[in-house]
Parts: sequence; structure tokens; C-alpha cells
Amino acid sequence: MNKHHTPTIEQRLQKRYAKLVKAHMHTGTRTAAGLTLPQGVKKAFTATQAAWRFFNNHHIKLSDLIVPLRESGKEAVQTSLSSFALLVHDWSKLDYGTHNSKKDVAQLTHKHDRGYELTTALLVSADTGLPFAPMELHLKAKRKFYSTRPGTKEDNHLNQILPTMEASKQWQLSAAIVHVIDREADSVKHMRSWHEAGHLFLVRIDDRKVRWNDWEQKLAKVLPRLTFQPTEAVRYRKKKAQLYVAETEVTLDMPARGSNGILVPGKPLTARLVVSRIVGKNNAVLAQWFLLTNVPVEANALTIARWYYWRWQIESFFKLLKSSGLELEYWQQETALAIARRLLVAAMACVTVWQLQRDKTTAAEKMKLILMRLSGRATKRSRPITTPGLLHGLFVLLPMLELIEEYHGDLSLIRSLAFETIPFLAL
Repeated sequence: MNKHHTPTIEQRLQKRYAKLVKAHMHTGTRTAAGLTLPQGVKKAFTATQAAWRFFNNHHIKLSDLIVPLRESGKEAVQTSLSSFALLVHDWSKLDYGTHNSKKDVAQLTHKHDRGYELTTALLVSADTGLPFAPMELHLKAKRKFYSTRPGTKEDNHLNQILPTMEASKQWQLSAAIVHVIDREADSVKHMRSWHEAGHLFLVRIDDRKVRWNDWEQKLAKVLPRLTFQPTEAVRYRKKKAQLYVAETEVTLDMPARGSNGILVPGKPLTARLVVSRIVGKNNAVLAQWFLLTNVPVEANALTIARWYYWRWQIESFFKLLKSSGLELEYWQQETALAIARRLLVAAMACVTVWQLQRDKTTAAEKMKLILMRLSGRATKRSRPITTPGLLHGLFVLLPMLELIEEYHGDLSLIRSLAFETIPFLAL
């Protein structure tokens, strides 16, 4: 009998996936042509070839790569205290206008604006506002549309949301999902369809006409009749301020505008209007948001205001993928599909860091400080721990652990070699 077990193709792919995730646990550099050298790999060419094979392997489906992300999100929701979970929807442009090797880039706005469009649904804690995991990704290329959900077809932004809402029923989350979308979703037609399909939503809306107390008027005319309650101290553009909230019930009973511009009547939609207002010195209104939601009243007005504020986590995720982290817009993969595969691997690295951020145990708090120290990042006193800092700290820690193992824990030998060969260290 052969004592050596031959790993299956699936096991080899899982091992490669784990190595690639570790290779993304760092902040990227724009001048790097490829991935950081994974742990245990001595030759850069070997690592590059292995990564190329993985990202261009037609056997590796996006629907498979999203599974560990969804499992991470599902497990995180189970540990949450809230009966709700937030799913934030947003879109981001990936600029590849100078990448001549990418032949499938799409024209996004004008003829010089070329790249891909990324659609993301990010699961966020309704307790703390900390991110859990991206649960769905789409990537729009020149003539193709790639998605983690098989059968998804290209459509405009708002038409993409309902299919994602329907798909989220299959994720078996232990909390009710509240879909949070920015002002782009201020569409009577779509909000009606979401409500009629039984989905909870939270949308920022414009100063639009509503029916309030049998009186049809714009929201700006309703505001003076609302009672604002002071809630908590906040910071707005680095200045101290106070958050005020007001709530009332409004009805949207006007016709919706169809795709051909024709007005289409629909069922009246009655929902909660929450007005979130930031007030500074001398009672000056610094910012104000109209929030429309069909979430039950067990989530009060302050909670609704916080949930919308936490929508910003998806912007932070995009920034982590781009300029403040993994430098996504400088990746050298030559097709949208290869970029999409790498995106999902990189997202797992982000999830790993988010898991550590959410961990409040003594050991985790010590580990965070160690990683920030290893990262060499300068941070604000009010915010000593940052996601990019933790990511970069992991990049330093992982090869350190491998080095310690290679020298069997004899750190004195490493230290003596360093001082012997690099005299500057003794100064």
C-alpha cells in the first residue's frame, strides 16, 4: 500500500487558494508587476506562474470562490446580537485606461475613461457597523458581464438590486437583511418592487414630493413641522457636532417613470421617513439626510441614522482594494475574468483582517498593536488601529513566522548574524 496520499485536484486548488490569500495580506505597491511572493516559495517566477495558472484556470468559477466569503459572513452574523444585518450595495469604477494589455476594458463614461465596473454587496454588522464580508460581486467588461451568481446578466444599477435581494434568501443568514443603498436608489418604481417582494430597504432620498397627513408636498416643507431630538455627539469634518433625528410616516403614491419615460401608476408605498441632521455651533445645520425605510419600528430613528452612516464601510472597502491597500487599479492580469478571480482572493484577505478587527479579546487587542507596530504606519492618536495598517503588519509577520520556524526558534542566531553583517544596526 502506498503510504503517500496523492492530493486531489480540488485539494491542490484549495492549497493554492490559501497561499494566494496570504500573498494578498499586505498593502500593495504600484510598481510591482505581480503578487507578493507567497510563504514557502523561493523563486518569484514560480510564484508568478502559479498565480497566472490559478487566475486563468477555466475550472475555477467565481461562484466557487465566493463560497468561503459567504460562509465567513454567515458565521459573523450568527455571533451578532442584532436581529438585523446590513447588506450595502454600491458600484465602483476600476480605471485601467493606461493598461494596453487589457483588451476587454469597457468605455465607462467618455472615450478616455476605460476600465471595468465593479458591483458589490457588502455584509455589515447592524450592531457595530464593522464589515463582515462581500457576499456578491459583478464585474462589467467590454462585452461580458462576470458574476459570482451564475446566470446573472448585465443590467442597469438599480435593476441589479432585486435579483441580489432574491438571491440573499438562499444565504441562510440568521438575521433579517436590510438592504442599504445610497441616493442613486431614489426610485419609486424600484422601492415599490422591493417592498412588494418582501425585502427591507434603507435608501437616502432627495427632497421629493410625498404625501404626509393627506398633504402632498416636498420634504423641505414638511421639515418645519417635525420634532428633532438630540441623540449623540458626533464629529463632522473633524469638528465636534450633535446628531439630531426626526421621524414621521410618509406615502409615495405618485406614478413612477418607466424606462421609456412614460409614467406608470403603482400601489401607494407607505414607509418611515427618518431625517438625520448634523448640528454644529450656534445651531448651524452642517449636513442633513432624508432616509426612507420600511424597516419595522423596533429599529428606532437613531438606529436607522447609524445604519445609513455605516454605509460608508463599502467606500472604505473600495479604498482598501485601491489606493490605501491592494492597489487594484495597477494589477497586471489581462482579462476581467482573471481580475475578478483575484478580487475574490483579495477580498478573503480583507475578511481575515476584519475578523481580527472585530475580535475584542485580550489576545486580539495585543495582536493588533503588534501588527500596527510591524507595519510602521503613523496613525492618529484617536485611531491607533487601521485596516491598511493591520494588512501591512500581516505582510511583515507572516515571513517572520516562517523564518522563526526555519531557524527552529533560535532568534539569537538571527540577531547575531544581523549585527555581524550589518554594522549599522549596532549604532
